[in-house]
Amino acid sequence: MDVRVERTRRALQEALFALARERPLEDVTIADLVARAGVNRSSFYQHYADKETLLADALDAAAQRAGADLPELDEPLAAPPRALLDYLAHFDENAEVYRRVLGPHGSTVVRTRLRTRIEAVVVDGLAKSGTRVFEGLPVDVVAAGIAGSVLGVIEAWLARDPRPPVATAAEWVWRVLLGPGDALEAPRG
Repeated sequence: MDVRVERTRRALQEALFALARERPLEDVTIADLVARAGVNRSSFYQHYADKETLLADALDAAAQRAGADLPELDEPLAAPPRALLDYLAHFDENAEVYRRVLGPHGSTVVRTRLRTRIEAVVVDGLAKSGTRVFEGLPVDVVAAGIAGSVLGVIEAWLARDPRPPVATAAEWVWRVLLGPGDALEAPRG
């Protein structure tokens, strides 16, 4: 990618991320955004169709810079993996932004992107685990259900005041992920 294009995108992402920390997305104008980024209005429209897509990219970039990514689930683990803790730490550090974008008047683009990412991890994890717990159900249906549950847990955690520590949220997410398997497996005698 052209260095100037990358620099402009990064400036726009950082500007919107900073503005989203200060106020709701609907209160941020394109004029505010381009002024903060130090670019002209046409530059915004050359790179992005709307603020929501820009914010989704900005959140992805912030998570990547923080080293926070959803964990790959290669094998069953007894405790939440470190990557999940890192991922939730990113949410914790940017809780106000995530509360806004995941709240009732939030961003459908950001919510959809997060949900899609979680679904991909679930599909991959189910394939690698070889579990038969969800046998007979379409994998996309299972992934959608689990992703919705995980996102719901994250939203409920972010809404708490005071917000519990990241380790608590990771334990909640982990128990939701593992709970259906434990509840549905046949008892061992």
